[in-house]
Amino acid sequence: MPIAVLVVEDEALVRFDIADYLSEAGFEVHEAAGADQALAILEANPNIRLLFTDIDMPGSMDGLKLSAAVRNRWPPVQIIVTSGNRSVGDTDLPTGSMFFAKPYIPADIVRSMNTLIARARG
Repeated sequence: MPIAVLVVEDEALVRFDIADYLSEAGFEVHEAAGADQALAILEANPNIRLLFTDIDMPGSMDGLKLSAAVRNRWPPVQIIVTSGNRSVGDTDLPTGSMFFAKPYIPADIVRSMNTLIARARG
């Protein structure tokens, strides 16, 4: 059974590109354009195990607040945060999360997702 990942990115072309790459890598991909949509998708899909989110998005919360909300509500979900506008330290992220600056290399994202899933399985 493929591992379910939620990609949250307000720039449609960027979201489509990484979603296609992840799908080709064998992940079950869900997409959201913002945090509110992402939370609704997480509530409807308890099988999601990974969150890949941009920081800067319109709506009620940015990617850092979304990450914190996901960590609090869905602790098993592994989190990767990305941004082209700011650098983020480990203290800004939920415990165990990863950060990638844009532009990122999609293969690095896949490798990190596999690492996070393996770590979560123990």
